[in-house]
Amino acid sequence: MKILIQNGRLIDPASGRDERADVAIATGRILTIGTVPADFQPQRVIDAAGCIVAPGLVDLAARLREPGHEHEGMLESELNAAAAGGVTSLVCPPDTDPTLDEPGLVEMLKFRARKLSLCRLFPLGALTRGLAGEVLTEMAELTEAGCVGFSQADVPVIDTLVLQRALQYAATFGYSTWLRPQDGWLGKGVAASGAVATRLGLSGVPVAAETVAMLTLIELVRTTGARVHLCRLSSAAGVALLRAAKAEGLPITADVSINSLHLTDVDIGFFNPAMRLTPPLRQGSDRDALRAALADGTLDALVSDHTPVEGDMKTLPFGEAEPGATGLELLLSMALKWGTDSGLPITTTLARVTSGPVRVLGDALGSLASSAGQLVEGGVADVCIFDPDATWTVQPGSLLSQGKHTPFAFEATGMALPGRVRATLVAGTVAYAASVPTAA
Repeated sequence: MKILIQNGRLIDPASGRDERADVAIATGRILTIGTVPADFQPQRVIDAAGCIVAPGLVDLAARLREPGHEHEGMLESELNAAAAGGVTSLVCPPDTDPTLDEPGLVEMLKFRARKLSLCRLFPLGALTRGLAGEVLTEMAELTEAGCVGFSQADVPVIDTLVLQRALQYAATFGYSTWLRPQDGWLGKGVAASGAVATRLGLSGVPVAAETVAMLTLIELVRTTGARVHLCRLSSAAGVALLRAAKAEGLPITADVSINSLHLTDVDIGFFNPAMRLTPPLRQGSDRDALRAALADGTLDALVSDHTPVEGDMKTLPFGEAEPGATGLELLLSMALKWGTDSGLPITTTLARVTSGPVRVLGDALGSLASSAGQLVEGGVADVCIFDPDATWTVQPGSLLSQGKHTPFAFEATGMALPGRVRATLVAGTVAYAASVPTAA
């Protein structure tokens, strides 16, 4: 389909481009930016007046709950939520049921996502069989099936020898490993250690649970040369270790979730189960350090950490409630709010959810690597059109995700969020459209 996007403010963080420009799209790619060919006859015109035309968002952490947890989320519902949030590409962890440790499961998941044409799906394969931390998976076969890296999701590898061998193997063949740094013994609590957890009588997760695991990983990266992406850092001490590792030139990247970027343990209030999250919410000083690290590029990407949870599992007492929250539809707004609060230019803000995540994925994107996360002539037409001046409050019932629980619901925070997605295009196809005027 030929599409013309008119009257919008085009922002491409990868190139620093920020200008009023029309965008002509044909056969799934951007034909021209700026001057539209005289013979270009669009089948659809999108009026983006008052809106920003940006690359589609890339989310490095989103659970889709299928296969195995369809009662918490179906592939179609969660990819619809992604499109509504302006997300055109997402990475999903391997902790499905069954685990993504067999090529057939990965191929099935990617095939179903392609059929829906709502969002590009990039699965992570399991690092060990069944995520048991004992036997390595067939990484070569999983890569051929479409995995962009290997992960343990939230399950730590207790045996350091197994972890070392996994990184050695990954380094040998150029695979990346995506690991959330949490010590298997220190990280068994339900809230961050500190005054709030003590006052509420909740079992604590100390900062050392993150830093001990990070120190182990950093030393193994030094000895193996493996590329490691650290998922969802949560502490100021973790940021300091990451900054030192990057200064040393180690091949390490990292992200932070919208939850840790905006909330602290004080938000738990009186045992609010909506705040039962992984990693746990930490103190204000940790949140501030994470914000600063994302701003200066120490942290490479902001992620939604989308984890839809069944309703009944969030109505249990705090310590028994299932951790997680829906986030795909909030990623853009939470990024904009952080950028505004931090006084950052919008190009920097958008980079953390577009070009930054693409750099983390690197060559794993294959043919998309040269143009994903950016708007460039000849590049893939993954586009997010949003109104930066629109504000909204999160009403769980209006979310497209099957998971309705979020710590940013209006009742919980009273938080007015900036930015509203008006249209999302994936490979030149309109995957989501709200109130953008269109004409034949």
